Amino acid sequence: MKHILVLILAVLLVFPAAADDDMAAWSCPEGYEGQTLSIFNWSTYIAEDTVPNFEAACGVTVNYDIYESNEAMLARIRQGNPGYDLVVPSGGTVQRMAEETLLVPIDLEMIPNVANVIEDFLAPAFDPENMYSLPYQWGTLGVGYRVDAFPDGISSWDDIWAYDGSVAWIDDRDSMFGIALTILGYDPNTTNGDEINEARDYLIEHGGNVVTVAADDGQVLLERGEVDVAVEYSGDISQIQWDCECEDYAYVLPGGVGNVWFDNMAIPVDAPNPELAMVFMDYILDAKVGADLTNYIWYASPNQASIDSGYIDEEILNDPTVFPPADQMANLFVIIDKGAEAEQLINDAWDELLIFLGQ
Repeated sequence: MKHILVLILAVLLVFPAAADDDMAAWSCPEGYEGQTLSIFNWSTYIAEDTVPNFEAACGVTVNYDIYESNEAMLARIRQGNPGYDLVVPSGGTVQRMAEETLLVPIDLEMIPNVANVIEDFLAPAFDPENMYSLPYQWGTLGVGYRVDAFPDGISSWDDIWAYDGSVAWIDDRDSMFGIALTILGYDPNTTNGDEINEARDYLIEHGGNVVTVAADDGQVLLERGEVDVAVEYSGDISQIQWDCECEDYAYVLPGGVGNVWFDNMAIPVDAPNPELAMVFMDYILDAKVGADLTNYIWYASPNQASIDSGYIDEEILNDPTVFPPADQMANLFVIIDKGAEAEQLINDAWDELLIFLGQ
């Protein structure tokens, strides 16, 4: 997996050609006018015009709901799909949902723009035949912080544990446990109960400055000045850096410890309109649409055509927050499905941790 991550970075950082203004705009297949598509996606994870442009191109209506974690989305679908046609799970969650028969197969022949996807993003370990998913965006999870609170920067997680100020952790149990397990020298995807409990105790020991476990809005808390440090996704920190047009915030993978994740488009079981969901997948994988998405949300694109076309802003392609250096990529961990028994152990340990933190 580490070898693959470095290959991906090498492919992405090839200098793109100039944008071809004559590149054909995406065209919606006929026959979908008047239909409805219901999307369930992460918050702050789509461009302002992505949905309106799709509605206009296809003559359809899109209902768009958001969630803050894989666990929240998964719980909703497990209870019985309330009518969503498309969800955006991370890699390990794709595997888990497929094993629980919570996803339906996709028809790649309906998605010709799959040809635009970077080859190393196809046939991932969690979905080796792309039977259930196609890539949406990718990025890392590390730490965003106020520069004035850390004039010398942050070089390791110890700097955060020892900080005498306000800290927000992210409500992402797998990532937080993965960080602790990595620091302790264990496999971040361990299924060993003793190691999981040791990681829980480690986080409890070092969580004295945690004022909140944030539901994927740590960047908002940073921006408001409510915390000085937030464990957050790379793109969320990039968004506030871009919004303020300042140097007040920075993002880091402390000591090279963090995780790299891959979010994917998938169709949940009992989706009312799976065909229109596949049309939307093809739309997202269009070179211009994919580039516009990355330019707006500041997450890394899995779309080679978006990169080669020159549509992605050069500032983003050269931003190490969005595209980490190869030496950092090689040391990041990927969350995988651990099986029901280990997932329950982690869930229980996480609940116990939250109680100790007063959350």
